[in-house]
Amino acid sequence: MAQKPLEIYWVNELTYIGLSVSVLSLIINLAIEVTVWSAVVKTSTLHLRHTAHVNISLCLLVADGCFLASLEPKIISDFWCVTSVVLKHFCFLAMFFWMLALSCTLLHQAVFMFHNVSKKNYLSFSYFLGYVCPLLIVTTAFLSNGSGAMGRYYSRDTCWLLYSGLFRGSIHTFLIPVGIIVFTNVFSMVIVIILLLNHPDSIAKSNEKTAAKTVMRTVILLTPIFGVTWIFGFFVMSLDLTYGYVAYAVNYAFTLLNAFQGLFILLTTCLGDRLVCMGVFPLNHNMFCKSSFVLNHPSAVKLTKVQEPP
Repeated sequence: MAQKPLEIYWVNELTYIGLSVSVLSLIINLAIEVTVWSAVVKTSTLHLRHTAHVNISLCLLVADGCFLASLEPKIISDFWCVTSVVLKHFCFLAMFFWMLALSCTLLHQAVFMFHNVSKKNYLSFSYFLGYVCPLLIVTTAFLSNGSGAMGRYYSRDTCWLLYSGLFRGSIHTFLIPVGIIVFTNVFSMVIVIILLLNHPDSIAKSNEKTAAKTVMRTVILLTPIFGVTWIFGFFVMSLDLTYGYVAYAVNYAFTLLNAFQGLFILLTTCLGDRLVCMGVFPLNHNMFCKSSFVLNHPSAVKLTKVQEPP
């Protein structure tokens, strides 16, 4: 997300460790989804949510793997360098567009409770948004920059997109969509929190402590799967190291939060979801699924009533 390569103490090591942990976590996450799918995914709402989770995890897994494989640009070939750029560009964008599909689905079903859309239409919308839109962006960026030419589409020094100035350079085909998606997802999260606090069955309205817990749980559970931590990336882009401790703090925060994003997704979407937790530990769920942060996912609170009306 930086305008140019930065040399910051321990950032490379944190990146290696974080991405390695994320790759392992995402593999475990996908294995859990496959294992518990038939036991957990029994409604249209859950099918839509877990389909998004699987595709987000898959895209992030491939992107993180390519990132790890191209962390030392000097020792890889030109062909693998440009290939990794294209794969990272597409997979990271696909991950964000799947996050957008999930938040749009959640927002629609939460706000328009009585407007029911079929599962087929939701899935068609999600797959189009999740894969066709990033493919169009990457293809356009690749062809309009000398068919992926070095120095126009990507940098050989970083095996990543180029920044050539404000709204100039191929990296803006990544930054602009990501910025719009993150803003939309934050908006969706705020609406979800408001609806949860105003839910007829919630006691949060009469109990400030309960309301605070509801907000905290929702933020913790939705932040990784909505990509909200990437907000720090825009501060990384706008602050160079001459800003001193602030710039260093932002870079470390961005690296820590996003290198370990796969781990956070595993903890929130799988182990933090009561239904999935019970599917993983069917015989010992009373022992492992009692934590205060192991609960019905906030994206399921309003949706279930829409898809399965009483």
